[in-house]
Amino acid sequence: MSAPAHPDSTDLDRLHSAVKREKEDLAPQSQPAPLWAMFLLMIVAIIAGGQLGPMTGGWSFNVSNPFAAANGGDPRPGGAGAGDALDPFALAMKKGASGYSVCGGCHQGNGGGLPGQFPPLAGSEYVLGGTERLVRIVQHGLTGPVTVKGQGFNTPGGMQAFGAAMSSQDLANVLTYIRNSWGNEATMITKEMVQKVRDEEKRASQWTAAELEPFAEKNIPGEIPAGPGATAAAPAAK
Repeated sequence: MSAPAHPDSTDLDRLHSAVKREKEDLAPQSQPAPLWAMFLLMIVAIIAGGQLGPMTGGWSFNVSNPFAAANGGDPRPGGAGAGDALDPFALAMKKGASGYSVCGGCHQGNGGGLPGQFPPLAGSEYVLGGTERLVRIVQHGLTGPVTVKGQGFNTPGGMQAFGAAMSSQDLANVLTYIRNSWGNEATMITKEMVQKVRDEEKRASQWTAAELEPFAEKNIPGEIPAGPGATAAAPAAK
């Protein structure tokens, strides 16, 4: 038997290798851009960006804010420094609502508490009464039986103290919030008021309801900023 006229035509490996070496045909006038041209375009883009920055005032969120409305405002809640524009009472309510999360587990999101376990904050004489008693409670905690809105409560272990976990400002915000939520209406409590009690009272244990009775109607002296939280300001204790 004679050998094939073209031996390579029967070698499949060689045929496949030849196919792999072939490049895809390009359409007319569709040649790839040379590397030098791409590099040149990159240099031009960098230089142009460096020139546009100073010409447009430089990048800043206020200048380049994608959320900016036609009037230059930021429509997002709290955007564009909206918190800075709030009056002290509104700002305390806003931040106090966030800080209340540490209280809501017991007193509930609606301030209603749990019958027999955790007293309500809505309509509570402890919340709406003297500010000095309220600050002392959150600062050092409360233990033993307590009567709120005519109902008795005796939480095992009592209410924990938050003085070490929260700053004077944080406590003031939360207390202002609970005094003006769920139908409550009362004056705001300021950071200076909370700090005054902290400086004067170095107690190391929880309070009892009986021990707090002398402070039931006492308000911590101090100025209350103008705003809704100051409209019902009670006179400071003498």
